[in-house]
Amino acid sequence: MSALTLSGLTVERGGRPVVKDVTITVPAGEVTAVLGPNGAGKSSMVLAVGGVLKPRPGSVSMDGMELAGRRPEKIRAAGVAIVPEGRRLLPDLSVEDNIRVATYALSKQAAVEGRARALELFPALEQRLTVPARSLSGGEQQMVVLAQALVSQPKYILIDELSLGLAPVVVNRLIPVIRALVASGIGVLLIEQFATVALGLATSAYVMEGGVIRYSGTASELRDNPELLHSAYLLRGSSAAPAPGQAGVPSAPPAAPPPAVG
Repeated sequence: MSALTLSGLTVERGGRPVVKDVTITVPAGEVTAVLGPNGAGKSSMVLAVGGVLKPRPGSVSMDGMELAGRRPEKIRAAGVAIVPEGRRLLPDLSVEDNIRVATYALSKQAAVEGRARALELFPALEQRLTVPARSLSGGEQQMVVLAQALVSQPKYILIDELSLGLAPVVVNRLIPVIRALVASGIGVLLIEQFATVALGLATSAYVMEGGVIRYSGTASELRDNPELLHSAYLLRGSSAAPAPGQAGVPSAPPAAPPPAVG
């Protein structure tokens, strides 16, 4: 089976390990969720996979190809895209230019095809291409950063805090895009504080605390047994979590989530 595999990944920041011996498998054509409270190491893990931080030690392999230690542009060219937390756009540039910046390493043909695919997934951006990024709503900004990742037509995409700071109605507009990516065969690693969003999409799930994986298994097991989300923060953040035996979970986060810095 095709997969993006993190094996024994350890990441240091400021001289101390913030990700410790993490092993996660992201199969192609599935959503894999990583849940965890602030400071769990989730964002550092994403940046390490994307080549922004260097894992010491650890392996990141895509279908058997080792990616750990490569430069970010090489990792992206290999087929792995990341969407970092925080919606990092160039605020004075237009939406069109923000998307174009993300195509700099692509051939002209690949850039045209990638842009077309991104706008197909986010048709609302067609009407906003000339607008400066600073003028966009939070939901529109999230669409642009997702579009930036998708122009390279990746095989795997890591999304750090999809729902952060967004109203439930906005998150519900993004969820069909995630499902469309999966249906096209892309593997998605979805980093979330709020279990209701992630477990409504995922096939497999991990719980990360203190830089360590505390749970790995199926998303359905966590949906049906919310007590497995042993972190009090996670339980508080997913107040709509189902009772044991409940069939599904809501696809929207709490109305007023706290800021995430993990």
